[in-house]
Amino acid sequence: MIRFRPKLLDTLPGYGRATFINDFSAGITVGVLALPLAMAFAIASGMSPAAGVWTAIVAGFLISALGGSKVQIGGPTGAFIPIVYAIVADFGVQNLLIATMMSGVMLLGMGAFRLGSMIRFIPVSVVIGFTNGIAVVIFISQIKDFLGLDIENMPGEFFGKMETLLAAMHTVDLPTVATSIASLAVLIAWNRAARQIAWMRRLPGPLAVLLIATAVNALIHLPIDTIGSRFGGIPQELPDIGLPALSLGTLGKLIAPALTIALLGAIESLLSARVADNLIEDRHDPNQELIAQGVANVVAPLFGGFAATGAIARTATNVRSGGHTPVAGMVHALVLLAVVLALAPLASHIPLATLSAIVVVVSINMGEWHAFAWKELARYSNQYRTILLGTFFVTVVFDLTLAVELGMLLASLFFIYRMSDLTRIERVPLEDHYGVEALSRSDGTPRIIAYRVFGSLFFGAANKLENLLLMQEGHPDAVILDLEKVINIDTTGLDALQTLHRTLQKRGAQLILCDLNDQPASLVFRSGFQASLGDDNIAVNMTEALIRAQRLHGQEPELSYA
Repeated sequence: MIRFRPKLLDTLPGYGRATFINDFSAGITVGVLALPLAMAFAIASGMSPAAGVWTAIVAGFLISALGGSKVQIGGPTGAFIPIVYAIVADFGVQNLLIATMMSGVMLLGMGAFRLGSMIRFIPVSVVIGFTNGIAVVIFISQIKDFLGLDIENMPGEFFGKMETLLAAMHTVDLPTVATSIASLAVLIAWNRAARQIAWMRRLPGPLAVLLIATAVNALIHLPIDTIGSRFGGIPQELPDIGLPALSLGTLGKLIAPALTIALLGAIESLLSARVADNLIEDRHDPNQELIAQGVANVVAPLFGGFAATGAIARTATNVRSGGHTPVAGMVHALVLLAVVLALAPLASHIPLATLSAIVVVVSINMGEWHAFAWKELARYSNQYRTILLGTFFVTVVFDLTLAVELGMLLASLFFIYRMSDLTRIERVPLEDHYGVEALSRSDGTPRIIAYRVFGSLFFGAANKLENLLLMQEGHPDAVILDLEKVINIDTTGLDALQTLHRTLQKRGAQLILCDLNDQPASLVFRSGFQASLGDDNIAVNMTEALIRAQRLHGQEPELSYA
């Protein structure tokens, strides 16, 4: 049964005036922060600034209203820039909108089938690798607008992009570079000063530098590209609502891009929700969050918007500004709507160089660069370093989907190897506890041999059990396996046990199991192995197993319990 219960419903009982004032104030703060980011991310993604703003409005409202987190803020994010840009370059804007809607359906399915918790299975080395890789790709994507290079069509592929940038370096525009550097300096200085000066914290750095640069450009008309010169400004009206043009010929080709958007959207939103949980000491519903993300990505393209997910920086700003409930996120979307309807004409003066500087700072801040320092890397294993650096490299040079696939494959292989290495089988020195006479024949060869198994008997370690008979001296009458330290047995491990049992039977010997934990015992009984082995040959502990082993040939036990 699909469970649908947004966090908004849990926060409405007892909702009062004081809470609304806090949410309203936080919503305004996040709304003014989201405005420059939404435009900057859209332009960097190859979309119009209006597309970014409407994504923030529509998706931001739906993610807050329907989501599984109390304070999550949704909208376009920097992580989507390389993915969206590549889709626009390869398939066009209309197909991007279709791919976004397809990703929304995928996210809805993930939430409906309660796969939200599975996102947490992605190792931190993979997350850091692709996050830093995306940051590098975003940084590279801003070189053109930051330097004012004369490039008509920027390739989406890494090597083509680098070749195009190098070939156009002679077209650097000095006024654009000056504006970019000045905007970058003001933004960094503002963010640092805001840590000490209270009133500056009320005006987010990106919005402050945007207002300053726009005012300067409106007064002296700098010879640089603006939103007005490239995009014709932002329409001061509601967009036309409708389905994007669908081409059945390209629908199959959009499955992979849509899956990439869905995968990144799920990871990014749930990471953001976990950050929010730590800030407000709450627990989000990951499946409800995926459902909200799915609805948002289905609806936003109807308004000309594109991919959206949870935004970590805006969510943290919401919490720091006093946001307590999803109402703050809904207010943030309404603030953006009011700005578009009232102040859209002023956006035509916004310098693209300033927006590029904002995205550059975002790309630098989103990366965990300390994780790449050799001192930090040296603390971890070669496997960790291989996964981290491999995921990072593939993200930068190829694409995110391949990077995550490679990272998960490497992580899985290394985990299998590690678990196999930790699984071991040791001979139990029965003579130290029970006396040689009871356990050995007259010629000194052992009648009973016992082994203690540690770890997990799974497909990666089954060969150790298969090689067990090679460790034996002579042909014992009974082999006891103490499985008290075995936490798990899979079907391959079970098959190895059955093979061992058949081999011992051919030699006239008996396999005895003892100290089975819940999961191994469940599999042994469910598979029918218990019936072929015999109830008497599954013992509670080592003592009972030894008693059973001595009685196999009519011998009364001569055990010493000292």
